[in-house]
Amino acid sequence: MSKKQVSASPAPPVAGSDKRRIQTRRSGVHGKGVFALQDLAEGETLIEYTGEVISWPEALRRHPHDPAQPNHTFYFHIDEHHVIDAKFGGNSSRWINHSCQPNCEADETGGRVFIKALRNIAAGEELFYDYGLIIDARYTAKLLADYPCWCGAPQCRGTLLAPKTKSKKNKSRKD
Repeated sequence: MSKKQVSASPAPPVAGSDKRRIQTRRSGVHGKGVFALQDLAEGETLIEYTGEVISWPEALRRHPHDPAQPNHTFYFHIDEHHVIDAKFGGNSSRWINHSCQPNCEADETGGRVFIKALRNIAAGEELFYDYGLIIDARYTAKLLADYPCWCGAPQCRGTLLAPKTKSKKNKSRKD
């Protein structure tokens, strides 16, 4: 399978697309983050998660992006055969941080991933979605510690990993 860039066709229309609506800057939660520059409406498509679409074997070959931080990547699972690697051709969506109480969600449609507002978001707020990472290994204290969550939400799980369930599939990037 050949590699391709996501965004071959136009993204769905977004409200207020005539001016900048979001900005990447330093986050108080972790590293860089993405912030609303204006009020954003519930249900609004904010940005597409773009990058190079590659196979999972290629993603494993590239891993880790940074050996000093092996669990920090810009991968976003599309399906059992494909992943978006936002390190190559990615946009500011790769800097959206995780929260256990997110204000956004990732919506995969036809092999493309769009970040949408779950609720109204005020100008100045940081954007978050739940990464919901799934790892097949048994969740041990060490594994959970390898994927810490710093969101500070009242119901924080303490980890980027999703709770183990039989029906949930990995639909999130590993960051």
